[in-house]
Amino acid sequence: MTIQLAYQQLLTQLYEVYENREAANIADMVIEHVTGQRKIDRILYKDIPVTTDQQAQIEKITDQLLQHRPIQYVLGEAWFMEMKLRVNESVLIPRPETEELVEWIITDIKKTGNKEICLLDIGTGSGCIPIAARKKIPELAVSAIDVSGEALQVAILNSIEQNVLVDFLHLNFLNEEEWNQLGKYDIIVSNPPYIMQREEDAMRDNVLKYEPQIALFVPDEDGLLFYKAIAKFAKAHLKTEGSVYAEINEALGKDVVNLFKENGFTEVILKKDMQGKDRMVKATRL
Repeated sequence: MTIQLAYQQLLTQLYEVYENREAANIADMVIEHVTGQRKIDRILYKDIPVTTDQQAQIEKITDQLLQHRPIQYVLGEAWFMEMKLRVNESVLIPRPETEELVEWIITDIKKTGNKEICLLDIGTGSGCIPIAARKKIPELAVSAIDVSGEALQVAILNSIEQNVLVDFLHLNFLNEEEWNQLGKYDIIVSNPPYIMQREEDAMRDNVLKYEPQIALFVPDEDGLLFYKAIAKFAKAHLKTEGSVYAEINEALGKDVVNLFKENGFTEVILKKDMQGKDRMVKATRL
C-alpha cells in the first residue's frame, strides 16, 4: 500500500465523525506520526510504501479516533507555542486561547523591562503555561501547582523534555490551609475549571468522554468558585503592582471583572480572544 492510499482510506473513515477540514488535519497528523513523512512529502512522493506494521498502527489509531478519542490523546502529544508536549487523559489538551493568554503575559513583561519576576500557575495541568513562559523569558522564576498528582507527572516530564526549570507542587488550591506553602508573586496565572454543569449538553463527546472532569467543571450554583479563591489568595500573595491573569467562561466576563474590583483590584481588563469571545481577564492591584 502507498502512503497516499493509506491517507485516503484513513480520511474516508474519519469523515464519518469529523468535519472535512478537521478530518484532513487529523489524517495529516496520523500519517506523519506513523510514517515520519510530512504532508508535503506525501504529496510529492505519493508512491512511498507503507509497511505492514505501519498499516497496523494506522488501523489501531483509526479505531480510537472513531470512538471520538481526541487525536492528542491517541498520539500522546499536543503542540503549544511551538513546543511538542506530552498529554494524556489526566490533563486538558492545550488550546489556542491559552496561547493567547501566555502571549499577553509575555508582552506585558517585556513592556516593563523587568524580567526578574516570580510567576505562579494555578492548576497547571500539562505545565504548558509555566513552561512556555519561562522558555520565552528564561529569567522568570516559575512555580506551578495542581491538585492532581497524575497531571503533575505529565507536567514534570514536559519540563524535563523542554529543558525548562519549573517548581511544581502538589496542592489543593481550594483548601486555604494549604496556601501557607506558597510565597509571594508578581504574576498569578490560571486556566481554572469554569464550565458549569448545565453547559455539558452543548459539549462535544471528545471533550466529555476523555478530558478530565475535575479540570473542566464547576457547580452551576457557583460558576465563580475558583475566581473567588484566586482573588482572596492574591490579596495576601500578590506583590505590589502585581497582576492576575486568568481564562474565563465567556458568559461570566462581567461577573469576573466585578469580582476582582470588589476585592480591591484597581485595574481590571476584560479581553476577547481571536474568535471575539470574552475569554481572559487581567486584574492589577496598584
